[in-house]
Amino acid sequence: MSLKSVSPQAARQLLDAGAVLVDIRGADEYAREHIRGARHLSLDQLNAAGTELVGSKAVIFHCRGGQRTRMNEARLAACVSCDAYMLEGGIQAWKAAGLEVEQDPTQPLELQRQVMIAAGSLVLLGVLLGYALSPWLFLLSGFVGAGLIFAGISGFCGMALLLQRMPWNRRLNQP
Repeated sequence: MSLKSVSPQAARQLLDAGAVLVDIRGADEYAREHIRGARHLSLDQLNAAGTELVGSKAVIFHCRGGQRTRMNEARLAACVSCDAYMLEGGIQAWKAAGLEVEQDPTQPLELQRQVMIAAGSLVLLGVLLGYALSPWLFLLSGFVGAGLIFAGISGFCGMALLLQRMPWNRRLNQP
């Protein structure tokens, strides 16, 4: 079984008719912004628990821009025994269509964005200090680059683990 693609407007009509909307993004993404009434079940929760969404006549899955949903289409379809859809363009398309989302700007930025900001800042700092003070400081940029390569290959990101423990992210980590 595969997921049928549905536009934001058609998804709104399905929701009004009783469909269930499932947000598959991470908890940090959902906490900062989500579609009102969406049920949060991250990919990890759906895959680990073998969750099956029963009792619905239709389920619509969505992520940020649609790529995660498309990449996990078979796994998501296996979680339902009813009509299953994916929201074209995810929450970004939903917002672009002028449909309402709930936002909480007091929540921290998504962890992935924090990693990109921190890594980019450290690389830039290493380059600037390398030119201004000592060529040895270029090693900072090299170290961060090597860490990103390792994270991409292994799936383990030490910077993400460190940022996850920062005070501004603790609210998400508490039950």
